[in-house]
Amino acid sequence: QVQLVESGGGLVQPGGSLRLSCAASGMILSIYTMAWYRQAPGKQRELVATITYDAATTLADSVKGRFTISRDNTKNTEYLRMISLKPEDTAVYYCNADVLSSIKTRNDYWGQGTQVTVSS
Repeated sequence: QVQLVESGGGLVQPGGSLRLSCAASGMILSIYTMAWYRQAPGKQRELVATITYDAATTLADSVKGRFTISRDNTKNTEYLRMISLKPEDTAVYYCNADVLSSIKTRNDYWGQGTQVTVSS
C-alpha cells in the first residue's frame, strides 16, 4: 500500500505565496508521473500541474507564470510552489502519483487534500 500526505496549505492574502509538499511512502519501487489537482467549492476537480520522473512538466494555463511544480525522487516527494496567489486559486489541492509497487503492481494514488484559501 502507498500513502500520499500533503502539507503546506493555509490562508494567504492575495499576492502571497505558498509551497505545497506531497510525500509518498509505503511499497514504492518507482513513481512515474506525479501531479497536483485542485477542487474549488461547487466545481469539478481540475488538473493544475504534472511532472514526470525525468522532470518534464506541464501547467494549466490559469497558473502558468505563477506556479512551479518540482520533485525530489530521492524523497518520493513533489512540490508546488505558488506565487502571486489570487482568490480564484482558493481550493482543496490534491496530489496524485502513478506508483510502481512491484513488477506486477502499478496503481494511481491520491492524497487527502490540503486547503488553500486566498483572501484578504
